[in-house]
Amino acid sequence: MSGVNGKPSLSANGHLIEIRNLVKIYTVGSEKVHALSGVDLNIGSNEYVAIMGPSGSGKSTLMNLVGCLDTPTSGDYVLAGENVSKLGDSQLADIRNRRIGFVFQTFNLLARTSALHNVELPLIYAGLPAAERRKRAKEACIAVGLEDRMHHKPNELSGGQRQRVAIARALVTNPSIILADEPTGNLDSKTGAEIMQIFEKIFQNGNTIVLVTHEEDIARHTRRIVRLRDGLIESDALSTPH
Repeated sequence: MSGVNGKPSLSANGHLIEIRNLVKIYTVGSEKVHALSGVDLNIGSNEYVAIMGPSGSGKSTLMNLVGCLDTPTSGDYVLAGENVSKLGDSQLADIRNRRIGFVFQTFNLLARTSALHNVELPLIYAGLPAAERRKRAKEACIAVGLEDRMHHKPNELSGGQRQRVAIARALVTNPSIILADEPTGNLDSKTGAEIMQIFEKIFQNGNTIVLVTHEEDIARHTRRIVRLRDGLIESDALSTPH
């Protein structure tokens, strides 16, 4: 939800994301797995944060909770002033559609339709008129440097171009947060660097970006690195981009 001048609404404490004592326990057979064991984390508007940690540290679980793809076992998650930790599936879906843009390692594009139509999809779900959808989708494609490729299908695009389509799709709803899960994981280092330049531009334009990565050089593009281990925050430090 946007506040004055299109800026996202914030909590009473001025944070876009407020996480308090977040716990997530999965039951696997007869075993209980403590994926998160009481995480506290605040992220402000227009922050650029990397979430890092070894396999099993809880970073993917935290990403799923921040993205409203899952609900915590206990604790609170307040997004833009609204406690979403107690919401049901349909309410979480509405939050995702309005406030969160997702970028995944595997792109998740529809193969048989154009880049432009892939970008337009979230606006179709949001019920926008066709002319408005097309205008905004074109603007998002241009913003990520795809003005010459927007009518191509994914199999006619390189990996880097497909990820640009995915980023444009994430941007098209004007979300409060961009969540990027290993966004350069399927790309070579040169293409990955180009994608990180796009994220830098998005950040400079005022967006909040939360990026999950296991690559130190990718994390160093952000302004803050939060490291998880065994379901807890191990460190939370400012980063100097290289």
